[in-house]
Amino acid sequence: MRHLKFLPLVLFGLLASNIQAQNYPNKPIKLIVGFAPGGAADYVARNISVPLGQALGQPIVIENKPGAGSSIAAEQVAKSAPDGYTILIASPSSISVNPALSPKLGYKPSDFQPISKLTSSPVVIAVYPGAGINSIKELIAKAKQDPGSLNYATSGNGSAPHLAAALFGQVADVKMTHIPFRGGSLAIQSVIAGDTQLTFGTPPSVLPMIQAGRLKGLAISAKDHSPLAPNIPGMKEAGLPDYAIEFWYGLFVPAGTPPAIVQKLFEATQAALKQPNVKASLAREGTDVSLSSSPAQFGKFLTEDEKFWVKLVKSADVSVD
Repeated sequence: MRHLKFLPLVLFGLLASNIQAQNYPNKPIKLIVGFAPGGAADYVARNISVPLGQALGQPIVIENKPGAGSSIAAEQVAKSAPDGYTILIASPSSISVNPALSPKLGYKPSDFQPISKLTSSPVVIAVYPGAGINSIKELIAKAKQDPGSLNYATSGNGSAPHLAAALFGQVADVKMTHIPFRGGSLAIQSVIAGDTQLTFGTPPSVLPMIQAGRLKGLAISAKDHSPLAPNIPGMKEAGLPDYAIEFWYGLFVPAGTPPAIVQKLFEATQAALKQPNVKASLAREGTDVSLSSSPAQFGKFLTEDEKFWVKLVKSADVSVD
């Protein structure tokens, strides 16, 4: 009898959740980006925002919240109401790496409900044209000649480019100095200016600068050559076949978001990313569309993917300092 008195409350909660899902969405939706405008996360967000809003029948409003390797944005979304009106676009750095680097963060991976993977791509290793480095072999030779003298810029501590560089250091057995920035575009500008010598950057940030002659592309972080970057060799061709790494972007909402809302967001994401013009626009910037088959499948992918990134954080002795 004691349990029965709570039954009306449970039924009321389920009814309210169903009504909320049926009416969703009835106002604009915020899409939170953890990096400054101009970087890869921002580029993907702006490519999907209009078609995603069209599929949902409400505008998507992008908010850039850079800082702390995207942790500020992730914490904001983790603590938002689980009503589907605040969405995070995130990479492995937000979901897996930052919690591994800083156990005292204001959020944890379980604070998020996955919606879908969106894209995947390698990073691009590019150098300042005046650095006198024309290939991966020359980069390794110069780094070994004077350990720590080469400065590489990334979009922040714990970012996918930072981890890609850490893995490169392990595989190539070289030491370089990390210079973190608050976003990919800021990191790229430092290399263009010659303040840093190279970057492990995302394709949307780097490829336009390579095409304009403002950076020199040495290789992409995939084993083989990619049609996404036709004039840049893969790592096998570049002479470091044991090195390969890719990163992804995906959409997340706060844990506890009603399943019906999660499903609506998933279906809208599928519709948006399958539009030929969206896929073509992302491909021009070196990014492949890579959709999940369901929110549950994305969750399973994250469980396995987290193991890779956490292992890399530990083996490369990456820290937030």
